[in-house]
Amino acid sequence: MKNLTIAFALSLSLAAGVAQAGSMADPVIEMDVIVADTATSSSSGTALVALLAAVLAIPHF
Repeated sequence: MKNLTIAFALSLSLAAGVAQAGSMADPVIEMDVIVADTATSSSSGTALVALLAAVLAIPHF
């Protein structure tokens, strides 16, 4: 029984020493693809400025 226990412990220690979590090669990291939104708005804010100027031009009583 004692020999069986020693053999089992020896086999477990050898099996644990062989297991590896990764390789020796450098990890390859892929760059994320960034897509820029190239669509532009037809209004650059001039309509908002004109509307605000018209509101401010109205006399308040």
